[in-house]
Amino acid sequence: MKYYELVFQTNPCSETINDVLSALLAEVGFETFIPNEDGCLQAYIQQSFYDQETVDNVLADFPLPDVSISYEMNEPADENWNETWENEGFQPIYVEGKLVICDTRHDVDEELDKILIHPRQAFGTGSHQTTRMILSTLLNMDLTGKTVIDAGCGTGILGFMCLKKGADRILSYDIDEWSVSNTLDNARLNNLALEKIDVRLGDSSVLEDVISAQNEDKCDLLIANINRNILLGDIPRFVKSLKSTSNILFSGFYEEDVDYLLEATKEHGFQLKEKKNDGEWAMLLLSR
Repeated sequence: MKYYELVFQTNPCSETINDVLSALLAEVGFETFIPNEDGCLQAYIQQSFYDQETVDNVLADFPLPDVSISYEMNEPADENWNETWENEGFQPIYVEGKLVICDTRHDVDEELDKILIHPRQAFGTGSHQTTRMILSTLLNMDLTGKTVIDAGCGTGILGFMCLKKGADRILSYDIDEWSVSNTLDNARLNNLALEKIDVRLGDSSVLEDVISAQNEDKCDLLIANINRNILLGDIPRFVKSLKSTSNILFSGFYEEDVDYLLEATKEHGFQLKEKKNDGEWAMLLLSR
């Protein structure tokens, strides 16, 4: 499989800036991110997915102020750029002392709720602040018998957490074919009932195809860990897929985006129930 390597140089350079940049690049097809000793960020994307105009637009709309970003592109040898990650895995990630997310290479003795994932990519392990905030919130929710939508499922761990909390059915979707197959693989790894998990390839239009206009087919909770612009564009589809009494759990955006999302969901009867912050990242729990 042929890849391009893009080396990004940010000024100023910080872990937070590289974290935000990685998240934005992942949304446009980049798969692997490696910070190097000079503070640069190496990012890899399949050649068939690369579009220079899209990358330039990401940099032009970079949400943090007073940051300049340049990059150069190389064509590396054809190899598996996730190989180091796959071979070494990642250190267990603990959430509120109640949940641990780990791979199959690290032995975890603690008697906690556990979610196993195959260590194929760094994104979706639970290490990102937005994922941890959602997991922390789900840990304290009673989802017994509920139906849940996991929008942009990644590795599937948010949906898996819902099943552990008693959810009856999960509808997961992602635009990345890798995420769809990995979610199914991880469901098997965790011995979850596959008949309770419906995983689809696509964007939010999947919801129109799967959920009918009949209220009994609609869902109780929607989880979306996606950037602000996609959330704002998808809210009408989200709302149509939810019951008249339901909840939304949003993250993947910054504190400065909160008011836009509250205003957009208020039009559909949703009110703020809980808000969390971790650094510049925010999470909203909304209900109606």
